[in-house]
Amino acid sequence: MTELPDDVVDEAERLTRLTRRASGEEAAAYRRDRDERLAEYGYTARIREKDDTLVCYPAEWLDEDEQVRTEWIEDVSRGVERSLSGPGDPDDWDAVDAHNREVAARVADEHGEPHGETARALAAFASNHYAKPIEDLTEPELTEFREEYFPRNAWPSDEQREQLSLSVEYTKAIAEENS
Repeated sequence: MTELPDDVVDEAERLTRLTRRASGEEAAAYRRDRDERLAEYGYTARIREKDDTLVCYPAEWLDEDEQVRTEWIEDVSRGVERSLSGPGDPDDWDAVDAHNREVAARVADEHGEPHGETARALAAFASNHYAKPIEDLTEPELTEFREEYFPRNAWPSDEQREQLSLSVEYTKAIAEENS
């Protein structure tokens, strides 16, 4: 029995979120990428609509009509679920956003610009895209910030681009101190 590594699940979640924001061929490409990565481990995925959850499970659980056959499941713990709806209670968003803004302000105070500006962009990303504290962002989510959100939404200066890795490092360190 092949175990599905956490980093593969993280990437499947990231690609699923990207699929939702994209359309047409771009969305199809993200979906194919996710499905191919999962298939390397003998897994497949679906979205459970009722609670907006990504469910990754062994492909061997499916029959020829792509239906899960519960009688074939020997160990349900092989299935992996990831919520696609943030941390849950939307009332938490204000507290998460305030925390992330405080972290960004400390980065600006302690490290100056351009690190403060990048920290503010990371705070907005963490709050608005994942509704979670900066220190809880996974590596795939940080990669999404660096590669997709930052260049498209932060309108970074050349100096910000050059200092991106260091700015993220400073921001994560201060966020972890604050938690």
